[in-house]
Amino acid sequence: MTSHLLVYPMLKTRCTPRQVKRVDYEMKPKAGFLSLAGELLFYILSLLPCRDILRCTSVCKALRQTYISSSRLQYIVELSGQHLLPMPNTGDLAPVSQRLQLLRDRAHAWFKFDLYSFKTISIPNIPYGHETFFTDGHFYFWDNMENSATIIPVLPKPSQQIIKRKWSPEALCVVPHSINRNVFIDPGQNLIAVLYYVDDEPETLYIDLRALDSGGIHPRAAGRTLFLSDLLENDDDDLVETTGTSLKGCGRHIALRRVYVISVEDEDGEGISREYILQLQIWDWQHSTTSCSVLSDVMRYPAVGSTDFCFLENNRLLVVIEDLKLYSIEDMSQAPQLLACFLPPLLLSNMQCLFPMDDIEHSAQLQMQARKTMHTPDPTNQLLCLIASDLVFVISTRIFFDLDGVAVATPIPWNQWGPSNTRVLEHPDPFRFKIHVRGNRVLQSFEASAGSIQYKLRLMDFSPLAVMNRRGLGRVVKEPSTIDIAGSFGSSVVSLTTSLPYVEVVSDRRFHKLQNIWLERDRIYLLNTIWEYTVIHGSVRDLTGLTRRLEAIDL
Repeated sequence: MTSHLLVYPMLKTRCTPRQVKRVDYEMKPKAGFLSLAGELLFYILSLLPCRDILRCTSVCKALRQTYISSSRLQYIVELSGQHLLPMPNTGDLAPVSQRLQLLRDRAHAWFKFDLYSFKTISIPNIPYGHETFFTDGHFYFWDNMENSATIIPVLPKPSQQIIKRKWSPEALCVVPHSINRNVFIDPGQNLIAVLYYVDDEPETLYIDLRALDSGGIHPRAAGRTLFLSDLLENDDDDLVETTGTSLKGCGRHIALRRVYVISVEDEDGEGISREYILQLQIWDWQHSTTSCSVLSDVMRYPAVGSTDFCFLENNRLLVVIEDLKLYSIEDMSQAPQLLACFLPPLLLSNMQCLFPMDDIEHSAQLQMQARKTMHTPDPTNQLLCLIASDLVFVISTRIFFDLDGVAVATPIPWNQWGPSNTRVLEHPDPFRFKIHVRGNRVLQSFEASAGSIQYKLRLMDFSPLAVMNRRGLGRVVKEPSTIDIAGSFGSSVVSLTTSLPYVEVVSDRRFHKLQNIWLERDRIYLLNTIWEYTVIHGSVRDLTGLTRRLEAIDL
């Protein structure tokens, strides 16, 4: 003890204060982040976002070694980079290393898609121009001319519920003297919804709910019929006419878009003024047959084209009229609540929203299948395609969920939300050119060459890890692209520059006509039109007929 007491006075008398501090520092053991145990390094890294993990491992050899040696850490990054969420309570699964390799191989398979290798599915004859749909492993269409509907399963999996039916006009809606306007089918919930009216009251609409398999009342429905709210107040002498309707659903919600026109005779009796109204009503069909969740808005530019809407998840709704308005429908006892308004770069026309929900809407069913499902798409980080004005806006849905600091009353200008979160592509004629989106991938048809009557397909992957998973295949597009659009009503040219990165793969197979295309979880489906010819003389051929076939391409 005495010697220790003597040492400190010696340091105090012989060293400067700075030297004393240096001695004290040198006597402390060295410690730092990298000296932590590997388990702690893994835990800390696992808490970071995918991009931050990759940044850390790119600037530090020790952290990179931790990352390379941990299949679990790589699996976390792979899920995040493909915008997937792990499913809880998955029970006994394959080792993490096998799940990681399977995830990467499936992502890579999309870049090797072979349109020459396909299976042909027999389908009924479909008149050209009729809407066709593909959801939950089923192909269906509604023939509004014959007032009939058909649904067939396509290459069903062993665990999948199979539904195959054709409805005649009398079977589609059993209400006497009814006329059908729209049909919505959800095989995942065994649901068919039919919008109809009785012939002597064309403006009084109803929605009939039934089970797909039995045709009876749906076991989870609050009732057989959904009732609409009244239209906006108008005088009895005003003429009201519905000009357009569409039905969509997501989980427990069903929504009806209705556009109607109110015609009012001028006071002098020499003319008629018309006002176009958009009404959007949403039901929680499993708990009530009526609804207070109603939106109504006057359309200022009805001649420009249609409006549209889509569910972004079970509690959010995007409505596109002149701008993109995001609503919360969490509280169904009131009208949808505005969360944000996004301004487009120009006045849009002929709008259509593409955002398939069958991968992410049935959360309860996914929980029941958890033992077989390792992951599910992240509903807050997908792609939405907005088709409008001979363009398609490929939009990352993260902008509709990252709303911190957004003031509801202040519309967000295009230059603040659009360029970095969007990629604008040319899409001049939706009747000729087809497009579909699922998750982070977009499939689009385009002219094989300028002025050609043949078409090719390109697949675009917008996921953050697409560059890594392509393994040398495809073309990486990171640089911004600019499209010049002629302004509306004589206004100046609008230049749209967007930069959402993607990897593109183009197939060399050519098509004469594609009636529709779809992306599914692990397949591509093409509704192909085959032209049949008869050789008249030499190379001269005569078109003798058309056939349509559904092609399934496995990945």
